Amino acid sequence: QVQLVESGGGLVQPGGSLRLSCAVSGIYGNRFNMFTMSWYRQAPGKDREWVADITGSDSTNYADSVKGRFTISRDGVKKMVYLQMNSLRPEDTAVYYCNGRWLHNYWGQGTQVTVSS
Repeated sequence: QVQLVESGGGLVQPGGSLRLSCAVSGIYGNRFNMFTMSWYRQAPGKDREWVADITGSDSTNYADSVKGRFTISRDGVKKMVYLQMNSLRPEDTAVYYCNGRWLHNYWGQGTQVTVSS
């Protein structure tokens, strides 16, 4: 079965950087290239919101709130997805979730990112 495991969250000061990773397992051969991979986040008391996604052909899209600060990437050999987050702001504080989508929708358990001085 497909599993997604996020890592890399933590506490960072405003203006700092973090790199989130998502390890994908249970996808064999070249099927990982069929998946659109995304990052979502959910802040306390708010709905989960889409942050960024990347297709199997490396086409990327970003929410306006993170455009120019965050970069999503993927490694098809390692079956990894990354979110490089720069110039972090307190409003970026949330649990960040990795999502994989092809025929079905798969979610990781999330990793906490806290931006605070």
